[in-house]
Amino acid sequence: MQPGEIGSWVSTFRSMTDGPFQLNLWVPDPAPARDAKREEEVREFLAQWGPDVPAAAGDAVPPDFEAQCDALIVARPPIVSSVMGLFPRVYVERLRQHGISWFAVVSTLSEALEAEAAGADAIVVQGMEAGGHRAAFNPEKAERELVGLFALLPIVVDAVHVPVIATGGVADARGIVAALALGASAVQIGTGYLRCPEAEIHPAWADAIGQSAPEGTLVSRVFSGRPGRSIATRYVIAATGPDAPPPAPYPVQRGLTAPMRREANRDTSVDRLQAWAGQAGRLSRSDPAGEFTRRLWAEAQAMLAA
Repeated sequence: MQPGEIGSWVSTFRSMTDGPFQLNLWVPDPAPARDAKREEEVREFLAQWGPDVPAAAGDAVPPDFEAQCDALIVARPPIVSSVMGLFPRVYVERLRQHGISWFAVVSTLSEALEAEAAGADAIVVQGMEAGGHRAAFNPEKAERELVGLFALLPIVVDAVHVPVIATGGVADARGIVAALALGASAVQIGTGYLRCPEAEIHPAWADAIGQSAPEGTLVSRVFSGRPGRSIATRYVIAATGPDAPPPAPYPVQRGLTAPMRREANRDTSVDRLQAWAGQAGRLSRSDPAGEFTRRLWAEAQAMLAA
């Protein structure tokens, strides 16, 4: 979101509830090296899956990070979280001055130690099973350092002195109890909620999540140039095949795929959608989010009591 959009979202949220909320920001990568020939090959490939891609599509840049950070201070959420890196120390101090907690999302032990040293109030440990973009600080290591949640979680818990939140591949009470047993202070669920009506995702995406097998998802760079786990749709399979050009770096690839992704929202199938999904998607439910949450916690409490 642009800084102004952050403020608008927060105002809308606060008009509906006085409950707490959390805002998340990507920590930006350095500007990518551009390769005109490679981008042309990607554009030609994408033209098979959607409208022609203008040469300037790859020029798209993310919102201004410092302005986004300022917008978070103005919004005053109880919690802000970082992903794909760490907030600068000067910004961490500003958060503390305003009573805002910082949750750092990490994907390895070394990242967890860096986050604690940088002043994170809590660490969100993202297992490789998680849907969406990988939290890896270094995108070049993201696919090589894929660690499962239940291997990573207890090691991070033993290594740091701040609360640890588990996420990735958890979508039912059994996963919650397992994560708590391994030392997590809390559990964060993503894909498990995407089929809830409040998520308002594309119906074909929601249906595909409910039918997905763990092996029916994969990590690729074919939507944004950053590694992320999605359903293995026809586009993803083709774009990761041996005859496909390698994706451009982030955010160039994100700009190049934007025309296809916009057009895919009018489809009745999931084939071209950016259908992020974790490996436990089949455990998700289409119930209202509040009902789903209450049932998850009631079932988890019953298991813990037993």
